[in-house]
Amino acid sequence: MLTPLDIHNKEFRKGFRGYNELEVDEFLDQVVRDFEEILRENAELKAKIEELEGRVQQYRTLEETLNNTLIVAQQAADEVKSSAHREAELIAERAKFEAARITDEAQNRARAELAEYEGTRRQMQVFRTRMKVLLKSYLDVLDGVEEDIEATKVV
Repeated sequence: MLTPLDIHNKEFRKGFRGYNELEVDEFLDQVVRDFEEILRENAELKAKIEELEGRVQQYRTLEETLNNTLIVAQQAADEVKSSAHREAELIAERAKFEAARITDEAQNRARAELAEYEGTRRQMQVFRTRMKVLLKSYLDVLDGVEEDIEATKVV
């Protein structure tokens, strides 16, 4: 590759009726300055490209990290959702079981109360029947006493 120093040190042979040496030297000096400027700009642009490529790589890495984070977050959300669904089903199942237990307990208590009521009602009927028999026997005794009194009056 041609360098500014190569251009600057280039010597041309002199020939008969050749170019004006001063003009050639001035032109070469101008070419050297322009070439040096181009090389400097080229080096700056290469450095800028490297910097930008580094940034692009950082952004790609960041993008990959964000994508992975999103995937993990989605998986976590799905897991939480699934866990919550299972927990809700478990709670509903427990509630159904508890409701059935409470219902059975209430029905058993109602049956026991009804049986106790029926027993009390039968006892009352037995008591009432006995009381009627007792009262009837007292009436019969009273009727017999009355007849005895009437019979003793006649004699």
